[in-house]
Amino acid sequence: MSAVVIAPDKFKGSLTAPQVAAAVARGLREAVPDADVRLLPVADGGDGTVDAAVAAGFLKVGRWVTGPAGTPVPASFAVRGTTAVVEVASAAGLALLEKPAPLDATSRGVGELLKAALDVGCSTIVLGLGGSACTDGGAGMLEALGGTSFGGVDLVLASDVDNPLLGPTGAAAVYGPQKGASPGQVEVLEQRLEAFADSIGPEHASRPGAGAAGGIGFAALAVLGARFRPGIEVVLELAGFAEAVADASLVITGEGSLDAQTRHGKAPYGVVRASGDVPVVAVAGQCSVEPGDLGLKAAYALLDVEPDLTRCMAHAGPLLTVLGGRIARDWVSQ
Repeated sequence: MSAVVIAPDKFKGSLTAPQVAAAVARGLREAVPDADVRLLPVADGGDGTVDAAVAAGFLKVGRWVTGPAGTPVPASFAVRGTTAVVEVASAAGLALLEKPAPLDATSRGVGELLKAALDVGCSTIVLGLGGSACTDGGAGMLEALGGTSFGGVDLVLASDVDNPLLGPTGAAAVYGPQKGASPGQVEVLEQRLEAFADSIGPEHASRPGAGAAGGIGFAALAVLGARFRPGIEVVLELAGFAEAVADASLVITGEGSLDAQTRHGKAPYGVVRASGDVPVVAVAGQCSVEPGDLGLKAAYALLDVEPDLTRCMAHAGPLLTVLGGRIARDWVSQ
């Protein structure tokens, strides 16, 4: 029997990507006990990137770092050989704040995690840029690194957004309000970012990804010699997706909401593009687009099983198991 690869992203607010994959696999195996099921939870560069690396065989390493509010928080990164995966959200994530701090949140902990990865001998570092609480242009990160050299280190920025640092599509204007910034605070942040860019390399401000993670992308590009790549592509490589799908008959992907944004750097669309001729179906909390528009053969939504949103989120795991059984009956040979 050909393999079934299960490669979903997280269902934000409900389940991590590994939990989603496990729940779907449970339903599939109940329906087809001898199915060759391969779990490859993924991420698009945001929170969950370290979890995806750990699921792919990386070792999780814990560290206490400076959180976005300036107080210590427990964080982690993932290591395999000389490659590390570091996640901005782990050290400077919005979820780490008790209340928004758009003008004061710092990226210092990100620099501390990068330094920790260097200290354990890593020469390739993937930095997932999603989920940040800060808009400091990466200033805090650079302060924490001090004079740490990145010579000989391949620093890869993984993100699902490619915004520049400044302007109407920049870090402050687009993402500041999501971090609690008022219109006046957005103007202050824009002025700070512009001044910071002028001081260390204004020519890098317009590069794709410079505005990611509150401008951490800019500092990494301008000072640390980083290179920018779509996050899902990086994670699929780390997970060995190409090898796993080579003899597969079906790929199951998914995320909390399949919508018009899914085509723009989100994990399910990246999985579709990487699957070649192998058919791909998706699970989701809700789906507001035609599956075919995303290259999917079908989409299975939790709200189709449980129309009450609150109960749907609370019982996402068992509902995904139900959907796994449906997918097995529809797509997997008995």
